[in-house]
Amino acid sequence: MTTVPTGSRARTRQAILDAAIVVLSRNPAAPLGDVAVAADVGRTTLHRYFPERGDLMGALKEEADRRLEEAGVRARIGEGSGADALRRLCQEYFDLGDVLSLLFQEQIGFDEEGGCDDGFEAMVLRGHADGSIDPELPPLWVQSVMWSQLYAGWGYLAYETTSRHETLRLVLRCVDGAVRPRS
Repeated sequence: MTTVPTGSRARTRQAILDAAIVVLSRNPAAPLGDVAVAADVGRTTLHRYFPERGDLMGALKEEADRRLEEAGVRARIGEGSGADALRRLCQEYFDLGDVLSLLFQEQIGFDEEGGCDDGFEAMVLRGHADGSIDPELPPLWVQSVMWSQLYAGWGYLAYETTSRHETLRLVLRCVDGAVRPRS
């Protein structure tokens, strides 16, 4: 893990990361000069913080992990029914649209390749126990449903003239319908 600067260096670094998330989520092949322009810094400044594209991508991975973790905390996945917690998690993740675009485009990888983290698994198992999530659906399946619906939602939002609110409503409806126990 890299040492994170403080003060104005931290603000400049964060501005570069924020700009890179937006620029690269829209155009994965964008040159770093585009990121510098979006961050309102010179290319030399950008290269002082991130000498190579790989350095920037590594920092973006750390930033994405941090934002996903914070979204999980805000979603309070340990509280309420499993389905209610899943719904809150989807809402929080949906607000990370550009970060999710980087993940979906495989520019940066998910931390939990091939599995669920303990909190997500516990949430789904709680949903099995409380009857809000179909017990035939394993946690990894539920996680795949969530990610696929978020991906679908962001794709829909990019190509249709619809509001974020309406798109999120559709995502949540699909996730709810997919994980609900059969009657």
